[in-house]
Amino acid sequence: MSNSTGGPGTARVVTTAMMVTGNMVGAGILALPINLGPAGLIPAVCGTLLLWLLMTFTAIIYSRQKALVEGENADLPSFFGQVLGPGGKWLSVAANLVILYGLLTAYLAGVASVLINLFKLPVPEWGALVGYFAVAVLLTSFGAVVMRRGNAVLMLAMWGAFLGLIIMTAPHMDGSRMTMDDWGFLPSGLPVLIAAFHFHNLIPTLCRTLDQDRAAITKAIWSGTVLGLLMNLAWIVVVVSALPMEAANGVDILHAYAANQPATVPLARVIGGAGFLQLALVFSLVAMTTSFMANGIALQSFMGDLCSETLGTSSKSVVWPLAFVPPLLVALVYPNIFLSALNLVGGVGINLLFGILPGVLLVKSAGGSSLRRAAGWIMVALFGVILLLELGQESGLLRISPDVEYWTAKCAQ
Repeated sequence: MSNSTGGPGTARVVTTAMMVTGNMVGAGILALPINLGPAGLIPAVCGTLLLWLLMTFTAIIYSRQKALVEGENADLPSFFGQVLGPGGKWLSVAANLVILYGLLTAYLAGVASVLINLFKLPVPEWGALVGYFAVAVLLTSFGAVVMRRGNAVLMLAMWGAFLGLIIMTAPHMDGSRMTMDDWGFLPSGLPVLIAAFHFHNLIPTLCRTLDQDRAAITKAIWSGTVLGLLMNLAWIVVVVSALPMEAANGVDILHAYAANQPATVPLARVIGGAGFLQLALVFSLVAMTTSFMANGIALQSFMGDLCSETLGTSSKSVVWPLAFVPPLLVALVYPNIFLSALNLVGGVGINLLFGILPGVLLVKSAGGSSLRRAAGWIMVALFGVILLLELGQESGLLRISPDVEYWTAKCAQ
């Protein structure tokens, strides 16, 4: 609905669209070239376009749910409890925990990997991880204030560093790498694409910011996701074209994939120079720390509500350990879990909550529209296939690995 003054102004729509883009540029973009690279550039671009379109449509579906976006204290579990019953409520609770725990684990492992691999710190990896955890959790304690006052500065720093990385990497691009492909590996990279295009937790805030004006909300979502798509595509094209798929010195996409490393780690080794190292550090730290803070705040709030409902308490002495200790322990036990954590988050948590369930909502609200019902079932089917592929890989029943023999032969030509 529109307000009486004709809806939100252009400036508010633009700043809201920037919030969407900012939420999309985080750990996912650091993982994409490594997770999609072994499929080849053309398959990676096609997969990126498909998942961008699907995730944008699911965001539009969520933005149309009045029970979710018009209440000041609305949350996903209560919303799904209303429209899908207790089963929908607890499915959304489980999916949200996978998302929030998994993302915090990925940020911890990713930052520790960058610090240790790029800067050779005189501390063990667990020491870097615990040190970063302490800083990130401290910032999260003041997260709402820090993000509100410094969000614009942090976003400018992150985008400036991103542009600098693109400019410095572009001269190293090799056109011969753009035509190679291994379509069979593409399904393995789709879960990280889902994570890269995830901003859906922001939708209730976005709708309230734009006074529930449907046209303004749609414009902000499409504008924000298009900019995020262009940034992701530029990063994939530049990095996959600049990094060798396989190299004798081990600084290549296949080794980074096996080691669960963010793209900035092998890139810094190929390009070198203090300037690139500094940009890589700024981009990696700002992207993952701002995301850690946002998701850490969300996890504390979510855990507080969950503890209040199930344990009868929302005391910080209970909520804080339940929110932050599990991701720390998992990252300490499995320090090389960056890509794996993002795969689980995207392929299971985000897939269920912001892929399959929106399709169910579309089917449920279709009424007499066969087109809406068909679109809903198509979305459920597409996201369902990705979920099954991810569960198959996580359980060991399915193994999709890079075709090393193919890439070795291609790189030798």
